[in-house]
Amino acid sequence: MRVLVTGATGFLARAVVPALTDAGHEVVALIRAPAATVPGAHSTVLGDLGDGTGLASALPDVDGVCHLAAVARVRDSLADPLRYWRVNAAGTLALLEALSRQPRPPAVVLASTCAVYGTPERQPITEAAPTCPANPYGASKLAADHMAAGLAATGAIGAISLRALNLAGSAAGTADRDTTRLIPKIVATLRGRAPELHVNGDGSAVRDYLHVDDMTDAVCLALAACKPGQWTPYNVGSGRGASIRALLTTAAEVTGQAVPVTHGPAASEPRELVADNSRIRAELGWTPSRSELATIVTDAWKAR
Repeated sequence: MRVLVTGATGFLARAVVPALTDAGHEVVALIRAPAATVPGAHSTVLGDLGDGTGLASALPDVDGVCHLAAVARVRDSLADPLRYWRVNAAGTLALLEALSRQPRPPAVVLASTCAVYGTPERQPITEAAPTCPANPYGASKLAADHMAAGLAATGAIGAISLRALNLAGSAAGTADRDTTRLIPKIVATLRGRAPELHVNGDGSAVRDYLHVDDMTDAVCLALAACKPGQWTPYNVGSGRGASIRALLTTAAEVTGQAVPVTHGPAASEPRELVADNSRIRAELGWTPSRSELATIVTDAWKAR
């Protein structure tokens, strides 16, 4: 397949692009910076979904799309909500409009998020949980899912939304540099690039951590499973919750260093978020083989 990857310089794409190439696909990487390089890509196209540039030259003969471009910080979305609607919703709309004009229906995989569910009453989170996002990030990604579902219903595409939890680990040996995320922040603190780790509350909040390589496997399986006229959401997570305290203990065991921590007041956020991954296991044959907490932290620590 000839596959377009948006957000091709991001953390997830660093793992997805080589995996697609290794699987025999021809990857066209959509990039925003002229000097950007995308290891494993067959070709790159300079463009921006925000203004539609690059799509005309990127889409000819495309059989599939891995739509990974997004902004993805919950707290930032509260401070600058319009940016999230512009990038995550309007950017997806521009892509889908272009895809709707293709001569044959492409397969479209969207990197979505379990933030579309907000704070579900029951854990772990199934795909049947009501969608009730608690922030503009989750709302904008839910809008993107709805757009894909609506277009798929016309037969113009086949689409799958992968609603992931907390990606971590390393992507093709490359570290995640986003220190607004907990595991990169822990690594940065242990390497002396930050004085300490600030934890909201007592560290008992539980989250589901997913290795980026396992998410990559889900993307590749989903690309092959898309069927014209259908849209399907899958929750993608390890299925195991870990508290911040457990994560800090694991980091100390892996690195031999205790993480310096300060505690502040508990934040207004869910106490537990864990994905029920039984649907993607059963229907796509996916397994989170690298999402043990020690493996994730070890890979993050070794990455450069």
